[in-house]
Amino acid sequence: MPSFRPFAAALLALTLISAPGAASAQKFSDEQRGEIERIIKEYLVSHPEVLEEASDELSKRQAKTTAEKHQAAISDNAEAIFNSPRGVAIGNKNGDVTLVEFFDYNCGYCKRAMTDMLELLKEDSKLKVVLKEFPVLGPPSVEAAQVAIAVRMQDPGSKKYLDFHQKLMGGRGQADKARAIAAAKDAGFDMARLEKDMASPEVRATIEESFKLAESMGMNGTPSYVIGKQVVVGAVGLDILRQKVAIARCGKEKC
Repeated sequence: MPSFRPFAAALLALTLISAPGAASAQKFSDEQRGEIERIIKEYLVSHPEVLEEASDELSKRQAKTTAEKHQAAISDNAEAIFNSPRGVAIGNKNGDVTLVEFFDYNCGYCKRAMTDMLELLKEDSKLKVVLKEFPVLGPPSVEAAQVAIAVRMQDPGSKKYLDFHQKLMGGRGQADKARAIAAAKDAGFDMARLEKDMASPEVRATIEESFKLAESMGMNGTPSYVIGKQVVVGAVGLDILRQKVAIARCGKEKC
């Protein structure tokens, strides 16, 4: 079995060859370079686990870098993420942990994730949930979001919004303006005021705010969450969401 020392020396030499300014710092003949490459190849073939270890280490470093970027983005935009009046707050408005969900009414995964969110609210009396319109799946999604924002404008205390949200998110077929208006009507909203509010600049400003926040955190799909200092992308399931809430609350996966 080849020892690690020749491999390390060969790798260092190859690094020197490839480094900027290497031509002036160190010169190797084609024969020497070939021998260096042979030693490295021989070692890696004999010890493929090194590649796996390197890949694992790279993944850890990338995950750490991503988490640090997320934390910085959350810190820079905390007020807009957690307390913007353009989000819909449900659950405990004074909760000790806030879960923010960016969603699209035509996202199949969001439909499943809604069940997880409702279960969390049911079992966690200290949880605040903020819903943010993030219509990324085309014009019908934008139409549904526009209606939903008008619903929010008519219901500042979010007393009837969740009923509307469940009707539209849980319905069959594509969510668009017609289906969103039908859901709002079923939930008991004023249709004349709804049409008026849909034309308000507030509707566009709300969507633009969500997209700006999502971009700052590298979100490009739904559902996506902000929980404490963590960004969570995808419908990860109830157990993972519980863990993330616990980490935000007490620093552990289970408090």
